Amino acid sequence: MIPKRRLGRINKKVSIITLGGCGVGRIPQEEADKVIESAFKHGVNMLDIAPSYGDSELRLAPWMKTHRNKVVLAEKTTQRTKKGAEQELHQSLERLGVKSFDLYQLHGVGTMEELDQVFGQGGAMEVFKEAQETGLVKYLGVTGHQDMRVHLEAMKRHDFDLVLLPVSLSSAVAFHPMNDYRPVLEYAQEHDMGVTAIKAVCKGRWKGERKYGTWYVPADNPHDVQLGVDFALSQPGVTTNPTPCDPTLWELVFEAGEKYHTLDADEQQAAIEYARKQGYSPLFPED
Repeated sequence: MIPKRRLGRINKKVSIITLGGCGVGRIPQEEADKVIESAFKHGVNMLDIAPSYGDSELRLAPWMKTHRNKVVLAEKTTQRTKKGAEQELHQSLERLGVKSFDLYQLHGVGTMEELDQVFGQGGAMEVFKEAQETGLVKYLGVTGHQDMRVHLEAMKRHDFDLVLLPVSLSSAVAFHPMNDYRPVLEYAQEHDMGVTAIKAVCKGRWKGERKYGTWYVPADNPHDVQLGVDFALSQPGVTTNPTPCDPTLWELVFEAGEKYHTLDADEQQAAIEYARKQGYSPLFPED
């Protein structure tokens, strides 16, 4: 079974592998049911979903009838205004057939301008706070893909309970202020925030034909997947790593979660050197 870790101040024990909703949102229900069932059999008990992940909410809705109280349910919104976020929150609750979310997250905040809109008058944070006060959501989080400096600023503007960000060998091979996750992880640890580390199996941007339903080139063999998962989950404060957007890779990730080994400093450096030799490269900044 996949081991569990404390999700920061949220203080729930969650599996170190999370079910990433983008993987089930673009496949038929029958196929989705098979990979969702497999995730639960492996011990996965955290779900990270979003309206932008195709039909992920509808695919998981039938499972909420039996598993809602067994999982930490994390939802997101890309809406930046109060009106838009409020509409999407209620739509997500309805589509999933649930009364509340354990965690509600600002999805994919990438620029300071977006942050200003979210925190400004009539911004999405007004809905987040109201939803928390009324019990529609219990905890609040912020997520992003491209600029760790924006993450850090968001965390300073509001005392979020969780942060979701890329933590991968592809960033570590060439740190830049945009992709350097270390200051964010340090801040999260200092404030006892939960941390979801995405893109653990990322190798870089696609440069030719896309072989998988991921927007980055994923590791797709047991050794490289294991190394990526081990590396991400060995970073200070990291709690869990979501499955990639292509379900055909999920079993490799589940197995890596079950075999997880904490890498010491020397092993982490060796992993970074291996990734460099294999041609791993950062997603941000773009070449």
